[in-house]
Amino acid sequence: MSVESIDDKLQHPRRSLGNRHRSQAKKYLKIVNGTESDSTNLGWAEQNARQSVLHDFTHPENWRVLLEVKAISGDGEGIRAVLDDIFTVLGRDPELLNQLDNVDMLESGSVILEGAFAADPLDPDEWWNTISGSSEKISDFITRVESLDLRDRRANVLFSRRIERIRDNGDEDGYLSLARLILAQRPTNFEAWAELGRMHERRGEFSDAWLCYDQAQTQFPKMDVRDQFKQRMESHLDGGGSKPWIAPAVKERVDFLRKMESMATPVLEREPEQIIDGEGELDPLSEVRGLIQSGKLSEAFFVARRLAAEGVAGAIEVTEEIRREIGDER
Repeated sequence: MSVESIDDKLQHPRRSLGNRHRSQAKKYLKIVNGTESDSTNLGWAEQNARQSVLHDFTHPENWRVLLEVKAISGDGEGIRAVLDDIFTVLGRDPELLNQLDNVDMLESGSVILEGAFAADPLDPDEWWNTISGSSEKISDFITRVESLDLRDRRANVLFSRRIERIRDNGDEDGYLSLARLILAQRPTNFEAWAELGRMHERRGEFSDAWLCYDQAQTQFPKMDVRDQFKQRMESHLDGGGSKPWIAPAVKERVDFLRKMESMATPVLEREPEQIIDGEGELDPLSEVRGLIQSGKLSEAFFVARRLAAEGVAGAIEVTEEIRREIGDER
């Protein structure tokens, strides 16, 4: 069974804790008065502001307070680091900030932050209001998601919630294609797996639903959506004279995982090195190890799960190692 990690605990925003730390940060900022104690007060303000962002990265006010602390401290590089971080959360290429190398961050940092929030709100409902009713904007968003790097935990959660708005407004096919793209980049997003499973279940695509629920429960065993789904399926058929529902065969699971491998890394930069073990036999996990060494953890995860489904010895343990390593990333 998987061990609950800090990534599991912080997988999704906890607004109450974010609000509490933001209030503390503001309290310390209010008592900054130009005395020698300012450095201590600013230190406590920054610590609380960072905690507010950690617990709830979806609240723009948390980012504003953190930026304010950096500005009062005269920390231009710190402001740039905050902007780099918010651009990552918003799925943007942080390299875009290179265009701002000659900009005074102390003077313009807040303007840049507000411009980012105005163009790309963190709140999913507020964001949807900026593009709903415009098929062109929705199409542009779908195209944009296909080109983004969403391996960051926060960006992955943010965009998985955005595409739920697309689903809820009638575009199920658009949601299904984007959901798999997002999950291919960060397979530990168990809530998104569960949502995708529910979508398949509503459409009567029961094998696909089970595969998604299986991924969700594998990532977060406390979310027993796979077991609940199996119970629902068995209760539907109970007494109906039909054959009992069974989980997808190994071949279906392997095919599913191969598709996710391909989506995680559409074009390999190089073929993984084939490793021979101590007895002169080809190591079946060599592909996984090669991907890990190349930093392609999402693809390595799906390859390892496929090998586990095929019964390769040691694949389950390697899968869990990769899951933990992904969890340690942002």
